[in-house]
Amino acid sequence: MRQATENIQILVYAGGFLVESLDFVNVVREKSRAGAEVRILLGDGDSENVRARAREEGLPSLPQRCHSTLEYLWEINDLSRVDIRTHHMPLYNSLYRFDDSMLVNAHSYGAYAAKSPVQHLQQVQGGHLFSYYLDSFEAVWATAKPAVL
Repeated sequence: MRQATENIQILVYAGGFLVESLDFVNVVREKSRAGAEVRILLGDGDSENVRARAREEGLPSLPQRCHSTLEYLWEINDLSRVDIRTHHMPLYNSLYRFDDSMLVNAHSYGAYAAKSPVQHLQQVQGGHLFSYYLDSFEAVWATAKPAVL
């Protein structure tokens, strides 16, 4: 994340660890000022898909965690090159793109994202897996709404 210079793209429901443990707000502030494009997709905490995931994982606070993450990120929402949206889609994978590197956190029924496997992908000439997940990000982005508090 700290090495990214062009693109940071995040697709999660809550992704609270980003703001709670990784100084994400300051990293985004620094990266956007340096010219990186930052697009963040958070789950709409009021959506049925988020509530269903909360029940499936036994994590009733998930909708509140979505709202909380948005509150943390709100101070960077007006920065140039930063766009935060909320989505209501079922989330099969959390995606974390940093330039030509991507972390794909596969979700399994009944398991927290933090307990699920993560794949590290690199964008390579002629490869298809990186663009496959990037297309998924773009599909959700197209349905998402600008974030509001």
